[in-house]
Amino acid sequence: MEAAILLVEDDGALREGLCELLAREGYQVQSAACAQEADALARANAFDLCLMDVGLPDGDGVSLCRRWRAQGRHFPILFLTALDEEIHVVRALDAGGSDYVAKPFRTMELLSRIRAQLRTHKGAQAASGALCVDFERLTASLGGESLFLTPTEFKLLSALMRSGGRVLTRAILLEALWDEGGRFVDDNTLSVHISRLREKIGAARIETVRGAGYRWVNLP
Repeated sequence: MEAAILLVEDDGALREGLCELLAREGYQVQSAACAQEADALARANAFDLCLMDVGLPDGDGVSLCRRWRAQGRHFPILFLTALDEEIHVVRALDAGGSDYVAKPFRTMELLSRIRAQLRTHKGAQAASGALCVDFERLTASLGGESLFLTPTEFKLLSALMRSGGRVLTRAILLEALWDEGGRFVDDNTLSVHISRLREKIGAARIETVRGAGYRWVNLP
């Protein structure tokens, strides 16, 4: 059975076009024009992925994403937004978003991102070769052996694995590591955590993109 996708977009023409595109690709699609409709559909159906516009007439997609995550809904949420400034990307990812595509986007890129998220996110679990991560239980294993990861290392690993191969800037990762007590991880400490995580999962899985940030690399 093909994946079920929830499309949340208030632009009628774009919503209709995306529904047709996704249906042609074999996906089961249901759509909503506002947060209230989307919430009702999410309660009544099981979805494998959500395409979410950031700006909605009765709220915003980031708040809805945060609420769904708090309720235990773990399906990937790919944000569609014209707000491609870094602060909006940070808010979306920090709320539990899986990835984002800035409008106007290319059709093939969007479909590729969808396929990547569906491959990576299977319920609350993800795998990259011999590395397996359970985002709900906060556990990880490599080659069948349990890994001991600190809470900060697990947050870092989660952000990288959920990025869909996109480059994550140091600013985005630092924001993701801000803890509930308001303590902020500084830039030097981030480098230390990256180094320790590489030692535990394999250095080649985290690529340094000089002058930009880090990118997750799927390995066998």
